[in-house]
Amino acid sequence: MSQPKILSEKPMDLASMRQELEKIQKRDKELGFRSNKTFEYLNQFGAKSPKQDLIKKLQDLNIPRLKDIHFIKIADFLPKTVEDLKLVLQGYPITVNNDNLKKIVDFISSEEKSK
Repeated sequence: MSQPKILSEKPMDLASMRQELEKIQKRDKELGFRSNKTFEYLNQFGAKSPKQDLIKKLQDLNIPRLKDIHFIKIADFLPKTVEDLKLVLQGYPITVNNDNLKKIVDFISSEEKSK
């Protein structure tokens, strides 16, 4: 059996993952078991359009310690309160002060209102 080699890893938002699975489904005509379960999950809970512009704007806030993966997760879940944002980030070994958490939540709220 062949041993696939990982060339690079890059975090993806849920909508981009859904688009990639759609491309694979068109190419292969059928998804594998895990891919199909992932696709079902993304159809139920994932966003329909990529949020690259929101991710870029979040990165422009210059919050220390946050990396691309954190911004993508924030954009996927769009937390409405500081407590929700803490829940999104609790799976990562980082600390962000309350002022920066409030800044992120306020920014997301303003973006939602402007749509």
